[in-house]
Amino acid sequence: MGKLYLVPTPIGNLEDMTLRAIRILKEVDVILAEDTRTSGKLLKHFNISTPMQAHHMHNEHKMIDGLVKRLKEGETMALISDAGTPAISDPGFLLTRACVDNGIAVDCLPGATAFVPALVNSGLPNDKFVFEGFLPVKKGRQTRLKFLAEETRTIIMYESPHKLLKTLAQLVAYFGPDRPMSVSRELTKMYEETVRGTVKEVLEHFAHKPPKGELVLVVAGKK
Repeated sequence: MGKLYLVPTPIGNLEDMTLRAIRILKEVDVILAEDTRTSGKLLKHFNISTPMQAHHMHNEHKMIDGLVKRLKEGETMALISDAGTPAISDPGFLLTRACVDNGIAVDCLPGATAFVPALVNSGLPNDKFVFEGFLPVKKGRQTRLKFLAEETRTIIMYESPHKLLKTLAQLVAYFGPDRPMSVSRELTKMYEETVRGTVKEVLEHFAHKPPKGELVLVVAGKK
């Protein structure tokens, strides 16, 4: 019986790659990568020559049975996403569940993920929190925002740059303009920035300074 490794990769700064992650990626039989072009640059940087196979949201459903069969026959595999920890707003859950259901060992290495540093440096309570990932694009979005407006724990969301102003405006409408929050962007990279303030203040900031890079929103829970 083989084994599946879930291997986090840096969200920006390549120095965040762990020694264990490098070793595992060199030792497994195949690396399942969300985007082989993006991951190819990472592997080249660390002199990793293990064969890669594309495994992403558009093909993961039809690949599961074949991968499980290969794992049962003794192959070892590492699953990586473009950045961060697999299965956190990225592919990984379906294959992990299939392995668990089939008695195949799964080992998730600790490592980079964007929402943890964003939460910790937000200055908001982090003893209890909820991770929402990306909000629904259309159907169910307003219902979800109304529900989250009543949440008392700190709320973490992911958002893309071109949707940030719309989302912040909706937070003003559903959470109120004075709810404390922070937005972290380009975490671990050269232009890393965290903007803190009320929802209204953060909206005004990005209205005058259009955001770039991946974004993590951290919003205080309702008092």
